[in-house]
Amino acid sequence: MRLPLLLVALILCGTIFYAQSEDEKQIKALYDAALTNGKAYDWLNHLSNQIGGRLSGSVQAQQAVDYTKGQLDSLGLDRVWLQPVMVPKWVRGTPEFAYIETKPGLTTNVPICALGGSVATPDGGLKANIIEVQGIEELEKLGTENIEGKIVFYNRPMDPTKISTFAAYSGCVDQRYSGAAEAAKFGASGVIVRSMNLRLDDYPHTGSMGYGDTPVENRIPAAAISTEGAELLSTTLKLNPNIKFYFKQNCKQFPDVESYNVIGEIKGSTHPEEIMVVGGHLDSWDLGDGSHDDGAGCVQSMEVLRLFKKTGYRPKRTLRVVLFMNEENGLRGGNKYAEVAQNKNEQHVFALESDSGGFTPRGFSFDCSEENLKQIQSWKPLFEPYLIHMFVEGYSGADIGPLKGQGLVLAGLRPDSQRYFDHHHAENDTFEHVNKRELELGAATMASLVYLIDKYGTIPQKQIKG
Repeated sequence: MRLPLLLVALILCGTIFYAQSEDEKQIKALYDAALTNGKAYDWLNHLSNQIGGRLSGSVQAQQAVDYTKGQLDSLGLDRVWLQPVMVPKWVRGTPEFAYIETKPGLTTNVPICALGGSVATPDGGLKANIIEVQGIEELEKLGTENIEGKIVFYNRPMDPTKISTFAAYSGCVDQRYSGAAEAAKFGASGVIVRSMNLRLDDYPHTGSMGYGDTPVENRIPAAAISTEGAELLSTTLKLNPNIKFYFKQNCKQFPDVESYNVIGEIKGSTHPEEIMVVGGHLDSWDLGDGSHDDGAGCVQSMEVLRLFKKTGYRPKRTLRVVLFMNEENGLRGGNKYAEVAQNKNEQHVFALESDSGGFTPRGFSFDCSEENLKQIQSWKPLFEPYLIHMFVEGYSGADIGPLKGQGLVLAGLRPDSQRYFDHHHAENDTFEHVNKRELELGAATMASLVYLIDKYGTIPQKQIKG
């Protein structure tokens, strides 16, 4: 009996070795194609330099829809279409202006920008005394008597001790999103928020904010101040608590308008009913050109499908690229895609999002079952030659999040994050700060994971429970 068992063992080892070699060969082909004749950088160049910032509801957002649909049409995919979605239209207006007034006539200008969704200041601007807090929780302690009529200055910085800069961002972004609504409850006249940025510079960083159930007549203007400006304002306040702060902004909210998710598809050869999604968000803020957030994720996702075509790999499962509209100030595109998928009873098995910048890829984070995570982690040796080492449980992405109820595997590309918040939502999120090779490596890394998911499949929830 020993000889047959030995033969079986050798056959099994040979099969595993062959599969490993086949996977290595295909992954190398994907990286080689991305690094020698990739299209992602050229696509990003057009989005950034010929179109620019793509705020939802803007002319530039529509231009980006038309451009990316045209590029997907040129790839020879099985299907390309636009999925209508109603999105908010908020317009910044003329450039904002602000200064610190230490005594009448003695002022120092500081860089600010309106937060997305904010109301405008009065026509002549807003000038008031200012009170500094480190977070929303301090408002209750100060009370209306110390806040009413003043501008609240939220000055809690991102925590530099957190190696994950996204964790540092999460630790203080509540003051940006909810700061105005909370300060208005105590009679504040306006809000100034320290930019979400780990370095000191003069770029104010915008971002989404909301008023919750605050009545329209009680909504107060909110702006971000650069980190250098925040340091100056804080120091000046310590020297003279009676200084005044002035700012003027002219932003306006218009009725919702129609826009689109851009979708391209390669039909699966053997399991067309099983859908894999790869995507990023096509909209961006209006201060820069949105190269890192999230032009990079869009062109990387488009490149995944092109790399499959280029290397001659026909996926077993249906592969879709989805360029979501309105992630930045509403998540309407992600919610619409999930709603349509549910109404059509579509079977999604995997979704991968790139929305962390076009920097050097380090790996992925996964929102999935333990069994699926173990299977994916077993592929780690295939990525090690490309210096991809991070395969961890964690957050996937905002736009694919609404699909979670379908029980699929969600994944997020995780590039090196140390420089991301230097550019996030700011004027310097521009094409010149994206490295071509890093962008291409990210696209190839995404394509490699999609290839392995397609080849080996995912472990269904019912199978796990059984």
